[in-house]
Amino acid sequence: MFRLFSKCLVSVCLCLSQSLSVTLASADDASDLVSYIDQTADKYDNLAMDIWNYAELGYLETQSSGALRKVLSDEGFQIQQGVAEIPTAFVASYGEGKPIIGILAEFDALPGISQAAIPTRQVLADKQAGHACGHHLFGAGSTAAAVAIRHWMQRNQVPGTIRLYGTPAEEGGSGKVYMVRAGLFDDVDTVLHWHPSDRNSSNAESSLANKSARFKFKGISAHAAAAPERGRSALDGVEAMNYMVNLLREHVPEQSRIHYVITRGGEAPNVVPDYAEVYYYVRHPDAGYLAGIWERVTNAAKAGALGTGTEVDIEVMHGNHSVLPNEVLSRRMHENLRKIGGVRYNEEERAFAEKISESLGVGNYIGMETRIMPFEMREGRGSTDVGDVSWTVPTVGLRTSTWVPGTAAHSWQAIAAGGTSIGTKGMRVASKALALTARDLFLDADLREAGRVEFEQRRGADFQYEALLGERKPPLDYRQ
Repeated sequence: MFRLFSKCLVSVCLCLSQSLSVTLASADDASDLVSYIDQTADKYDNLAMDIWNYAELGYLETQSSGALRKVLSDEGFQIQQGVAEIPTAFVASYGEGKPIIGILAEFDALPGISQAAIPTRQVLADKQAGHACGHHLFGAGSTAAAVAIRHWMQRNQVPGTIRLYGTPAEEGGSGKVYMVRAGLFDDVDTVLHWHPSDRNSSNAESSLANKSARFKFKGISAHAAAAPERGRSALDGVEAMNYMVNLLREHVPEQSRIHYVITRGGEAPNVVPDYAEVYYYVRHPDAGYLAGIWERVTNAAKAGALGTGTEVDIEVMHGNHSVLPNEVLSRRMHENLRKIGGVRYNEEERAFAEKISESLGVGNYIGMETRIMPFEMREGRGSTDVGDVSWTVPTVGLRTSTWVPGTAAHSWQAIAAGGTSIGTKGMRVASKALALTARDLFLDADLREAGRVEFEQRRGADFQYEALLGERKPPLDYRQ
């Protein structure tokens, strides 16, 4: 991916960005924008906690999506619900005409992990899911920024359109990919997003392209002792595939990632399993390389079925492009983040953070939540369906310290902090940075154009978007 960064490109974009006004985010109306977010903080903190409590899985986020839509509708946004054939997806718009600035909002939880909002491990018996990636904050914080911009636009008679995209099922469901494929971003000038984290940063950062599938093996059941010769084990097919893929790991590029879980392996040892299933993720920074690795993985599945006398059906579950970074827009977001500053704990929050830190096993990094990390160009190791948006429209994001420093995503510690004021304080930082950057984009045509120039050069003149998940319909039951 980072071969896309050429010295010529960066030089052109930086020259353009240096010609922009550096006072845009310091005017009185920018201060009013930040103040509005502070004044309405309780409303959006409560919204985030409602979604934290719902902890709904991908494509099942009925209450979470509804809560966001209600706030936006009450604030005068026009709502398109059920877009891209997804009941919980929506687009909320205020204003009319150009420019059109979009903000992404996620709200799905993760399965198999739950936690009370306390600094020691306590599984919630009545919950099988939790916001271990902080998407409750993502959804509420983006909504707060969009509403703040809506009031700023009205107060200052600013032309254009602000859009909040309610994007379900980021965790393995690729909700945004279906929205991109449906053309919902085709007329947008710039898209903004953010993500919860254990630190504050706005880097020009890429990610790994990612494709997943369920490999469903079908065999013949039989008594494993009395008539084993009559059986054909679907589990043997899964294990044969896994063995070959594990050998493959030695012969793929170093940046590749391959991981799997066996989701069905049979019901009893004395019955030859007639059905077994394994769920794979395959990742690489470049979608082209990913396609080649994916073909080898699927060939291993077919070989496993052939060798064990079984059949295999391959259901592609999701596919995400890598994030296409944008240095010009990221530097502007970074400037605004520095103006806002980091998170400050009170005594109660610090005590909570100290207790969480003891459980992390990585040392004590408390204090980093107050800092803004230096700007850098970097290649991330995660994957996100924001990638597909970023290959369609110039896109920029940031991360803020909603978790105790040192916390990993997808952990009980992330759920715990995200259910407290530690999480909502970090969310507020994100809302302000999003709002100020959206303001800059509405007011500054040169900034929008510089972002567009870099976007088009990085993407390449011959690029044509193609969803990695093909033509499949949204897997609305993938978490059921």
